[in-house]
Amino acid sequence: MIGQPAPALDAAAFARLMAPFEPFEAAVVLAVAVSGGRDSLALALLAQDWATGRGGQVVGLVVDHGLRPESAAEAAVTLDVLARHGIDGAILTWSGAKPQAGVQEAARSARYRLLRDECRRRGIIHLLLAHHADDQAETVAMRAARRSGPAGLAGMAAQIEHPEVRLLRPLLSVPRAWLTATLSARSVQWVDDPSNSDPRFERARMRAGPRSSAQPPDTGAERPARERSLARAAVEVLEFDQDGLAAIDWSCFAALGADLQASLLSRAVQALGGRDHPPRRDRLERAVHRLCGPADRGKSGKSRDFTLSGCKLMLRQAPDGRRLRWIVRPEHGRNMGQPLVPAAFFACDAPAASHLD
Repeated sequence: MIGQPAPALDAAAFARLMAPFEPFEAAVVLAVAVSGGRDSLALALLAQDWATGRGGQVVGLVVDHGLRPESAAEAAVTLDVLARHGIDGAILTWSGAKPQAGVQEAARSARYRLLRDECRRRGIIHLLLAHHADDQAETVAMRAARRSGPAGLAGMAAQIEHPEVRLLRPLLSVPRAWLTATLSARSVQWVDDPSNSDPRFERARMRAGPRSSAQPPDTGAERPARERSLARAAVEVLEFDQDGLAAIDWSCFAALGADLQASLLSRAVQALGGRDHPPRRDRLERAVHRLCGPADRGKSGKSRDFTLSGCKLMLRQAPDGRRLRWIVRPEHGRNMGQPLVPAAFFACDAPAASHLD
């Protein structure tokens, strides 16, 4: 209601936010990307309560980009705040020369690389990110300004699979004011990153301007339904070998609807290629058209091969000799030498396959 204070998130509310990402292993270990700002700090504290209640723990990962003289001291303060709340942490430093242009995009890429590398080193397979409803609305508004397609206008995904870790965003439906209220209820102080209000950056200009009415069309009950459809399609169409390479059954893929075709291919190449972003709309549409091309244009062969978002796609006969499959593999060899079985596509076991219910 208008005029009422924003509610603080409690343990029960956060458990409901984490439920769509089940199943989790016993004594689960979660990594949380923590900047020291209110959003990630609130997420770390909520995740700590949730994990310890299951006999697990949280590790806070603080990235020092080294872009401001005071960033190292701020990272140390954040680590101290986490320690006071019983959360182990580590500072990950972006070292080396920094670009003169496109610094935010470069910093973002470096941040995700550092976070994923640390998760792989520690054997942690869940990395929580603190993007919330306000961030989602800003993302959709920026993508709308760039004339993104339907996939882009769906906003940030709640879950993204990488070979070494899955990125989880449990707060996408939560307004930022609720996170502020959560920290205030716990009497926890935070430090906001000054770059969040720096007009040199697009997101900061978006925040300073008029509030956009653009909203993600794929929210609420629509996103889980879409994910279930995508998971079912993946089980029918995708195969994985012992090296973690994917194969897309040509005839089954061609029989899918256009939206499912694009979503399935986008997820597969993003997971295998290790990219932070899905393919651009125009490249994805051309790739889907090629995958669905008539089989009589040649049973297989290098003439049909092409690349998409760091992956090579190759039309080949299946071992049974009766089917055609598109083999999808990282363009530069196996991605980090690890097999890939995306959790969004295959559940741990039948009773745990909650995303296929």
